[in-house]
Amino acid sequence: MAYDRIMDFPGKLSDHILPDKIHILNVCFTVNGMVEKFGGTAGNIAYSLRLLNEKPVILATIGKDHKSYFDWLEKNNITLEGIKIINEEFTAGAYIITDKADNQITGFNPGAMKYPSGYKFKNSDSNNSISMISPGNLQDMIEYAKTYKDKGINYICDPGQSLTQWEGKTLREWLDGSMLLISNDYELEMIMKMTGLDEKGLLGLTKTIITTLGDKGSHIITSEFNINIPAAKVHDVIDPTGAGDAYRAGLLKGIITGRDIVTSAKIGTVVAAYAIEKYGTQEHCYTYDNFAERYKDNFGEL
Repeated sequence: MAYDRIMDFPGKLSDHILPDKIHILNVCFTVNGMVEKFGGTAGNIAYSLRLLNEKPVILATIGKDHKSYFDWLEKNNITLEGIKIINEEFTAGAYIITDKADNQITGFNPGAMKYPSGYKFKNSDSNNSISMISPGNLQDMIEYAKTYKDKGINYICDPGQSLTQWEGKTLREWLDGSMLLISNDYELEMIMKMTGLDEKGLLGLTKTIITTLGDKGSHIITSEFNINIPAAKVHDVIDPTGAGDAYRAGLLKGIITGRDIVTSAKIGTVVAAYAIEKYGTQEHCYTYDNFAERYKDNFGEL
């Protein structure tokens, strides 16, 4: 769970950074204003899943400034039961300055994310449960995977921005027993380097590898086949931020409704197209009927 605080700088950041003075860098950028958006991988994925008529449970922490986010989740009928409030911290926040050339400087405060959420799986049903472990508190990511293995719950590994915190051995153990690994192509290269395994080796730990490739779609590898999924048509590219989380929501929707992995990935790419057409990661909106029609336009009958 995070707040994204986005600021627009009216010039070019590079014009105010002197290369020969980098060792004593001290700059101030006066921006045109700030927009606050709801973000964080858990919130983003849950939001798109709710649009697809699912009832996700978010397992994460949030800070003392949680009220507006909780109001938003309740407005969208997303349960708060798995979210732990850390009263002595602010919610994780990204502070992003973007200039006219789309260059960015970002400061990230992990805040409440420094603490594990420690959710207790008292009534979990392994036959009716699936989990997406996306970037968050590292202890949670590791411990939840162990819990899912013990309980026989299928889980998807989505290490993303957390990769710099992992050690190769721990990363291999985390992946071992998962149903799927999803990452972008850069992250996959990092994963292979850190684990010392190529794609074939990784398939000895997880059943499926999905690599997202931006506007080139996505790539699925299993022990049985290797296939490319094209990106869905986008009406107007506004902001690609959050498209990956939207894709993951669509992927989950496909899997939990019994679709094969190829169809599930196609659902993911259609959901991602909606996110790209809006500024912010939880700004897109559609009915399930709208989605089904758009899927048909891209890939035929669902």
